[in-house]
Amino acid sequence: MKKKLGYFSFILLLLAGVLAGCSSSEEGKGEGKKKVVIGYFPNLDHVPAMVAKEKGYYEEALGEDVDVEYKSFPDGGAFMVALKTGDVHAGLVGPGPVMNNFTNGADVKIVAGGSSGGTVIVARNGSGIESVADFAGKTFITPGVGCTHDVQMETFIKDFGIESNRIGGNLKHTTGKPAQYAGLFESGKVDLAAVPEPWGSLLVKEEGAKIIVDSDEISFGTSLPNSVLATSGKLVKEDPELVQKIVDAHQKAIDFINENPEEAKELTIASIKKDTKQELAKDVVDSAWKRITYTSEVNEEVMQEFANSSYDLKFLKTQPDFTALIDKQFTKK
Repeated sequence: MKKKLGYFSFILLLLAGVLAGCSSSEEGKGEGKKKVVIGYFPNLDHVPAMVAKEKGYYEEALGEDVDVEYKSFPDGGAFMVALKTGDVHAGLVGPGPVMNNFTNGADVKIVAGGSSGGTVIVARNGSGIESVADFAGKTFITPGVGCTHDVQMETFIKDFGIESNRIGGNLKHTTGKPAQYAGLFESGKVDLAAVPEPWGSLLVKEEGAKIIVDSDEISFGTSLPNSVLATSGKLVKEDPELVQKIVDAHQKAIDFINENPEEAKELTIASIKKDTKQELAKDVVDSAWKRITYTSEVNEEVMQEFANSSYDLKFLKTQPDFTALIDKQFTKK
């Protein structure tokens, strides 16, 4: 009996050791290291995150005692869920999801801008759409309900007396990942897309789509951040030094993009291919790049105007006030 007990004790100790080993590996690549997870989307609005990843800027800024991991997200809703659950510490996301979640009580802070411009409205070949006057009764797609591009489009068409069916109009709305838009255009299921670059330029090249509203014409076009660097208020309060290092790495990536656009394009093409299994042609990226500005600045006035429009369009239930949302202390140097 003693031999059996000794044997089982040995097995239990062995299993405990294995489980302990699994636990430490999941917590981080290096034992005792802090893990920081950076989120982003695989599109041109999020180039600063992709460049920072490829150049190792976050690793450099955070130091050897921190393991940096990266997660790509299909949309802002998924990113915000990850931020709220602590599965991501900071990253680039559209301002729409950030503002929507902040209004609903989420603990989120915008600590820097990422990019502005880049949203276009394109019509599929054969849709019969030549101008905004032809939108009525058609079907348009955006990455998500109330996402940045959705708000931009619905704000724009409202000035022409057109509304989506969500608020009583006759312009039908659906959602989907931008990488799916080509197939939806080809099948005729969707007529219009309010989409971030490079997907607009890609639809023009591969599907014969037509840009009906360019990035400098759509509502809040060149001044609205299309991506912002967001984190939690908790992290800002508990570890402002860490947040500062994240912002510093982000700024270094933006500086690199503006000083080395051709190399930044190459890094971006490779990163998007890795995340989406789709390789963007260089001429598509060149076309899209012209519509986007990479900057860490955040235009607070435009952000509030955008939020007010989100409220008017019934994406938000209460009149927003974003005084406490944007924290500029980390970009003031």
